[in-house]
Amino acid sequence: MLTLRSAFVLALLLLALPVPAAEVGGVVRVVDGDSLRIGQVDVRLFGIDAPERGQTCERDGKPWACGDWAAEALAALVRGRSVSCERLGTDRYGRMLGACRADGQDLNAALVRQGAAFAYRRYSTAYVVEERAARAAGRGIWAGTAEPPEAYRRRIETAATADGDCRIKGNISAGGRIYHLPGQAHYDATRVDTRAGERWFCTEAEARAAGWRAARR
Repeated sequence: MLTLRSAFVLALLLLALPVPAAEVGGVVRVVDGDSLRIGQVDVRLFGIDAPERGQTCERDGKPWACGDWAAEALAALVRGRSVSCERLGTDRYGRMLGACRADGQDLNAALVRQGAAFAYRRYSTAYVVEERAARAAGRGIWAGTAEPPEAYRRRIETAATADGDCRIKGNISAGGRIYHLPGQAHYDATRVDTRAGERWFCTEAEARAAGWRAARR
């Protein structure tokens, strides 16, 4: 039973816990087409999904580096401008999910509107209207054909698992850097996102040497 004294102590402990800021702003570095680093905070733009760095699309019958172009599009939107992001949650990599603005302009919407990102319908329908407009106008990724980034990530991950015996998944989460072995409880559900610093390992010794620890189950 919780006594008055223990309830008081618990309340003090909860008050002492750090509370994530509702909004962040500061020096901005573009990570890729839908991710920023503001000060010491990693921000994933909520509700959109941009082509990955290294991903190619097709335009005029030729491949073009749409992933690098998307990152450049975001860089152009934030360059020399005051950027702030409202916290909407946290993703499984510990990154802040944000609705971001540059001098008042909605960055999430702007990227989708110019065809630099998809509306990420799996998590939000907030930018579907902007996507439809970009597709109708043939802007950016809609000027040709583009593989959805989620499908691209899945394909790359599948190719990596087939690369020899390197099947140990190095995952980064709120719990730190953890590696999962084939057959463990969470192995199949774990996705390796290389853009977030995650990676594949061939041996446990290699994973431990890189700073990862074994999953408990």
